[in-house]
Amino acid sequence: MSVLIIAIARILDLAFNIYTFIVIARALISWVSPDPYNPIVRFLHSATDPALYRLRRLIPFLQLGGFDLSPIALLILLSVVQQVLISFLYQLAS
Repeated sequence: MSVLIIAIARILDLAFNIYTFIVIARALISWVSPDPYNPIVRFLHSATDPALYRLRRLIPFLQLGGFDLSPIALLILLSVVQQVLISFLYQLAS
């Protein structure tokens, strides 16, 4: 049973890391004016918009003077949840 929990922890860790890179790519691509019909841009927006939209609704002051700080807040939140969840699963496995 512990091997299964460790496998789930590793898969979740990988999923968090991939989503972190997707959020970073979305933030980087927002600095230029990308083609909204580009499939990569559409994927980045569709993968991150739900989380960023909810975060902007919960914390409205994340948009300061034209700067959108919600990707940074999302990255911090993802990191905290990842650390807590993965360490909990590893402790559960041992």
